[in-house]
Amino acid sequence: MRKVKKKEKIYFPDPKFNDPLVTRFVNHLMKNGKKSVAYNIFYNSMKKLDLIKKSEDKSVIEIWKEGLKNVTPHVEVRSRRMGGSNIQVPVPISSNRKITKAMKLLISCASIRNEKTMANKLAYEIWDAFQEQGESVKRKENIHKMAEANKAFSHFRF
Repeated sequence: MRKVKKKEKIYFPDPKFNDPLVTRFVNHLMKNGKKSVAYNIFYNSMKKLDLIKKSEDKSVIEIWKEGLKNVTPHVEVRSRRMGGSNIQVPVPISSNRKITKAMKLLISCASIRNEKTMANKLAYEIWDAFQEQGESVKRKENIHKMAEANKAFSHFRF
């Protein structure tokens, strides 16, 4: 085989919610190896989300997972050189990459919001994603629109 299958990384559960998906999210949130700062940002955003959720009967971790699910793209476009031009070929995404892409979308869209702290930005972006609003959901839909527009090139999958 030309391409070797990448070994799947094992994530240990986080101390508060005991969920490996939270650890994975915090790893994406982390900058310069400061994991404790990233955990503080995530936990503070969960506290803020608890105040935001109003009369919602779900827990904050369920809201976060639902918001993450709403941001998860199912297809993406990849460039492929055909003849003298580059074409965008829609390709289905693997489950592991879906989660990674959703997490990165959520974090990048949260960082450009106008709230004061990153914890507040993240909390409001998660809430918007839960309600299927906000910038991260728009970006996901934009990815899907690009794939739909280039559906004619789908037979060039690689």
